[in-house]
Amino acid sequence: MAAVGSGGSTAAAGPGAVSAGALEPGTASAGEIGCDRAGAAGQESRSLGAHRRLKYISLAVLVVQNASLILSIRYARTLPGDRFFATTAVVMAEVLKGFTCLLLLFAQKRGNVKHLALFLHEAVLVQYVDTLKLAVPSLIYTLQNNLQYVAISNLPAATFQVTYQLKILTTALFSVLMLNRSLSRLQWASLLLLFTGVAIVQAQQAGGGGPRPLDQNPGAGLAAVVASCLSSGFAGVYFEKILKGSSGSVWLRNLQLGLFGTALGLVGLWWAEGTAVARRGFFFGYTPAVWGVVLNQAFGGLLVAVVVKYADNILKGFATSLSIVLSTVASIRLFGFHVDPLFALGAGLVIGAVYLYSLPRGAAKAIASTSASTSTSGPCTHQQPPGQPPPPKLSSHRGDLSTEPFLPKSVLVK
Repeated sequence: MAAVGSGGSTAAAGPGAVSAGALEPGTASAGEIGCDRAGAAGQESRSLGAHRRLKYISLAVLVVQNASLILSIRYARTLPGDRFFATTAVVMAEVLKGFTCLLLLFAQKRGNVKHLALFLHEAVLVQYVDTLKLAVPSLIYTLQNNLQYVAISNLPAATFQVTYQLKILTTALFSVLMLNRSLSRLQWASLLLLFTGVAIVQAQQAGGGGPRPLDQNPGAGLAAVVASCLSSGFAGVYFEKILKGSSGSVWLRNLQLGLFGTALGLVGLWWAEGTAVARRGFFFGYTPAVWGVVLNQAFGGLLVAVVVKYADNILKGFATSLSIVLSTVASIRLFGFHVDPLFALGAGLVIGAVYLYSLPRGAAKAIASTSASTSTSGPCTHQQPPGQPPPPKLSSHRGDLSTEPFLPKSVLVK
């Protein structure tokens, strides 16, 4: 008898010897199937590894940007000597952000100036209604950026970082009111926990937690951060409401925001500090630390816009928690911040609330149903019949409505 090789060809094939490949033309052999499966498994493993690395890079970028911006503003505003004008820093950040987005769009058009000009004419001028819609969120974000300088100038960096998480509460409330979204019980509980933690931190601040500079006004800082959180929540939800289904890219939207932000920032500069800026100069008080703040605001936000698509909602919540911890540790080292038990309790509640709120909508329900099923029916002993395909796994895709995080994913760089 002739031997049939694993590759489907016969060895010393005689009369009547049939190769495995001849039985069914076009059918792959077992070896070929095994190689294909091994290759596919290896490719999937490499893809998962690359995605995991991108998630860790995203986590690092989010943590560093969140913490470094607040710490750098606090450092620049507490340096001895004349203070720079915060309104000029806001305008410069908008100018750099808009110019960077323009360069990125230029690169997307392969350096063709004519194509870029036609694209911008169509997107900005012809579709002027979509452009004008961005005026409201741009106004609010410009106000928010100025309020952040006021808040950080009057509050310790760690206290501001904790209190600023109220933007989660304001965004959720505006989403419920304006978009008719619903919150799970776990999310409502986490929001209550968040508010309690912030209240404890503010009570510690009002009670005189550590030495305070003479020019620092905690009341003004608290009012500024609350107004900033309200503006952040409203602007994000308003943006989602008016531009839902819009096809504009992230760079185009940020260019449009930069145009409005620059114009509105100049108006705010003229109204608040116009006389002083005219007398002392636009770049009065600018030091390398101040330029670091401006560059961080302009480019750090754009960098976050790039990596944020690789971070799911849980990772964003984890990044926020790490940012609070990092800001607190850095404040102790840089500014002599004193952490007492009351601040630690409040910050811990806020960190826990951020984590709970960032859980997928179906997580708690799935855990509860699993626990109930286990307690009522006992351990499952059902065996899958041989030859039957396994039951389909629950989808963990980010677009799955049962697990989609609540907060909208905005392309805005604030």
